[in-house]
Parts: sequence; C-alpha cells; structure tokens
Amino acid sequence: KISFDLAEYTADVDGVGTLRLLDAIKTCGLINSVKFYQASTSELFGKVQEIPQKETTPFYPRSPYGAAKLYAYWIVVNFREAYNLFAVNGILFNHESPRRGANFVTRKISRSVAKIHLGQLECFSLGNLDAKRDWGHAKDYVEAMWLMLQTDEPEDFVIATGEVHSVREFVEKSFKHIGKTIVWEGKNENEVGRCKETGKIHVTVNHKYYRPTEVDFLQGDCTKARQKLNWKPRVTFD
Repeated sequence: KISFDLAEYTADVDGVGTLRLLDAIKTCGLINSVKFYQASTSELFGKVQEIPQKETTPFYPRSPYGAAKLYAYWIVVNFREAYNLFAVNGILFNHESPRRGANFVTRKISRSVAKIHLGQLECFSLGNLDAKRDWGHAKDYVEAMWLMLQTDEPEDFVIATGEVHSVREFVEKSFKHIGKTIVWEGKNENEVGRCKETGKIHVTVNHKYYRPTEVDFLQGDCTKARQKLNWKPRVTFD
C-alpha cells in the first residue's frame, strides 16, 4: 500500500529513475559496452487478463508502483529498439529471502512468528489474507537475472514458479514451523487467527493494510525462461 501513500515519489524513482539510468548510458556513449537489466515486476499484470501470466499477457497495473513500473518497462523496450542497447526486462514474480524488507508481507509474517516464538510478541495485524501470490526464492531469481544478460539477443522474460499460495496459507505454514496450529475465526475485518494449542489470538486483520485497488491473484508462466535460459526454480514454497 505504500506506493499509494507516496505516489509521486514512486513515479520518480521507479519510472523516471529507470529513464535517468538509460539516458546516462546513451549520453556517456556506453551503448555498445553496457548491458542493462530492468527489475520489472508481476505487479504489471495487476488485474490479471489471463491465467497464468506470461510475456504476452496484457498489462493492467493496479497501483502507482505498478503504473510506474509499466513506464519503466516500455522505456527499456524503447531504448533497446531505438539505440540497439542490450536492455532487458525481468518480469519477476514475488521472490523472497531473509534480506527482504520487514514491510513486505512475507518478512512481516516470518519475523512476527519468530518474535511470538521467543515471547517478544503476542499478536500482529495483516491486510488481505486471501491475496494469492506466486512466491519463489531470491537466490533462484537472481540466477535468472544473470542468465538473461548472457544471451546473444536481449529479450524480456517472466520468472516465476507457477505455484500459487495465499497469505493465509503462508501464515499457517509459518506457525506450523514453531509447532503452532492457527485456526481462523470470524469474517473480513473481524477475522482472527487463534492458536489451537494455547487459545491465544496471534493474527488480526486491519483494513489499513488493504490497497485501494487490490491485486488478488498472480501466477506466472516461465515456459520461455525454461526453454531459452534453461532456468527453473529450485527452492519450493515448503
């Protein structure tokens, strides 16, 4: 939701920021010596037009972040075609690791569960529990980024696992890791996640974490990357 609160900043960094880098390459006469990778995103698909999403799926961003990234995507394509720059868009679906910022839902969940396990926290709040994402591991995805830059011709690639899991399922798996079973009670904003073993409420829902326009379902099709880059994810959701 942060990009809705900081919409102009988001456009400046994620949209115009990419243009500044591309323009610097051109201005400095580095077109023939630089390879440029743009960190594109599955948020481009937003209100998905087909399932699963691949390189030819129409874009429909649903946030200032997604809209800014859409500009960045097309300006990369424009510089590639206009100046023959080796520039690629990696359309990466959610990729997680311990380095992920604490404001991202996966780290918020994993850090909060760890604190609950250590007795430092009793309860934390989330937004849309039913949002579904295609989650992979950053280590696998960075390998894909590198492979994109080793090709003879610059092309754009979707990088994903093809598996979809909900935020709710991520919560349940995380608690299971510390030996707790979460049972859901109530509906919508009144829903809570209660520990079956202790009866304590560990998860609540807060509407402030909802986006004004929600992205409900993202699932990637990385067939092109499998075929052309010989890439496949190694780290599973479990």
